[in-house]
Amino acid sequence: MNRNQPIARLFMARHRRKGAFDMDGSEDIFARLKEDHDRHRNLLDRLLDTATAGSAARAAIFETLTKELKGHAAAEEQALYSTMLRKPRTTAETRHSVAEHHEIEEALNNLAATDISSDAWLTRFKELDHRYRHHIDEEENEHFPDFERYLTDEDRAWMRSVFERRKREETAAAEVTPEKKEDAKE
Repeated sequence: MNRNQPIARLFMARHRRKGAFDMDGSEDIFARLKEDHDRHRNLLDRLLDTATAGSAARAAIFETLTKELKGHAAAEEQALYSTMLRKPRTTAETRHSVAEHHEIEEALNNLAATDISSDAWLTRFKELDHRYRHHIDEEENEHFPDFERYLTDEDRAWMRSVFERRKREETAAAEVTPEKKEDAKE
C-alpha cells in the first residue's frame, strides 16, 4: 500500500460529500450531472439573450440545447434513475423526475414546431426555461442528496461509466423533432 493512500482516501471521502470524487478518484456521478446542468443553464441564458437576435443564432443554440437535454435525460435515466428505481425509498422521487423528463421533451418538440422568430416561440421558451430550471434545482437540492444516502460504491462506479457512455451515444442520436403538443402521442 502506498503511504499516501490513506491521505488520498481521506481527501476523496471529504470531497465526495461535497459531490466531487468517488473512492476510486473519479468524479462523483452527482458532480458530473451538475456539470451538465450548469452547461444547460448557460445555453438557456444564451437563448434568452437571443430575444432580439436573428433567428439563425437562436436556431443554432436551440439545436445544441435540444440535443444536450435529450442526451442528458436519456443517459440520466439509464444510469441514475434505473439504479434508484431498485431502491424502494427513492422510487417516488425517481418516477417524478422521469415524468418531468417526458414533459420537458414534449416542450422541446413543441418549441421546434413553432416559428423560431415568433413571439410565441419566445413565450414557450420562457415556460420551458422555468420548468427545466425548476427540474434541475429540485434534482440537485432535493433528490441527489436523498439518493446519495442509498448508493453503494459499486452503484456509483456503475452509474458513472453508464452515464458517460450513454450520454455520448444518446446526444449523437438526439434530434430536433418538431411536434406540436396537441399532436404528441401519450
